[in-house]
Amino acid sequence: MADLQDEPPSVGIGAPDLQAPAGPETTASALERAAALLSVHPVADGCNTLVWTLRQSPYHDIETPDAGVDTDIPRLRAGGVGAQFWSLLVPPGARPPEDGAAGDRVVCDTLEQIDAALTLVRRYPESLRLALSADDMADARNRGRIASFLGPVPGRALTGSLGALRAFHALGVRALAPAGAPWAQEALTAFGHEVVQEANRLAILLDLAGCEPAVARQLAGASKAPVIISNTAAAALNPHPHNVCDEVLALLRETNGLAMVTFDTARTGDSLHAVADHLDHVRAVAGPEGVGLGAAFGTEPPGHRPTGLTDPSGYPRLIAELLDRGWPESDLALLTWGNAQRVIRDAEFTARRRPSPAGV
Repeated sequence: MADLQDEPPSVGIGAPDLQAPAGPETTASALERAAALLSVHPVADGCNTLVWTLRQSPYHDIETPDAGVDTDIPRLRAGGVGAQFWSLLVPPGARPPEDGAAGDRVVCDTLEQIDAALTLVRRYPESLRLALSADDMADARNRGRIASFLGPVPGRALTGSLGALRAFHALGVRALAPAGAPWAQEALTAFGHEVVQEANRLAILLDLAGCEPAVARQLAGASKAPVIISNTAAAALNPHPHNVCDEVLALLRETNGLAMVTFDTARTGDSLHAVADHLDHVRAVAGPEGVGLGAAFGTEPPGHRPTGLTDPSGYPRLIAELLDRGWPESDLALLTWGNAQRVIRDAEFTARRRPSPAGV
């Protein structure tokens, strides 16, 4: 039975913009139904890269809409976003290693990303609230704030140390991305198994975005808690190297994991309808409890966003499209909020069953 804190408030974090132009196949009534649903079951978005963008423009005010950045508080609220994972990954090639010190650089970058994310949350206390747990997620929503989770951090930043993982957890990190780490490349190493066990003990979600299918299968099999893929799409519809294959989607269904669909034209196609096709497919293979949203907004503006989904304010139009396709509201409530909260809470339940190692 869900905790009382999980019960939705009568009023959500902000009504989506009903004046958004409806497409030829999206009726006004569908937008109204989408708005009503999002006011109770807001979007829990699994990926936003705004932290890196703000590091390049540290004085940018996200309370004021700016065409130069696709994410700000007004558009998050217009889109009905109630929880957000702020990615702490550094874009590939953004910081070339200096003098061969790649390990030191990734650790420093990760710490700077964490600092920037915490600064972001502290700067907007009336809109953002740091979340460390599923209870925090519900509490933030009930107080009209956007629950802000930190993560993922890159698995490479552990540099062979479980102590580093514990330190990141103490700083508020709640997700880890193994892709690219030496312990999770062609196969999961002995240290990789230790990382999985420690992540389970700390209730840190394992984010398999970018992992090779064989490694993703190993990670999902080794983890006692559900795993997520924070921004992906269906490889069966588009064979992009970072899209997820049906075999892994089926494994997520078996292990209660979650695949969160991105809004990236290279991976989904160039329209809202194409994104909806990917959501249909992931739901069919991973199940209604295995599909979520991980748009990967937060970048410099458009060019690689599907029409109708160029920023977070487009969420109501996407939900309206899914309503028109016959998705029941119960499945949409899982898509937007329920599945994300469930995997976080399941990770916490797993952590309570994991004993602490000696000396920790």
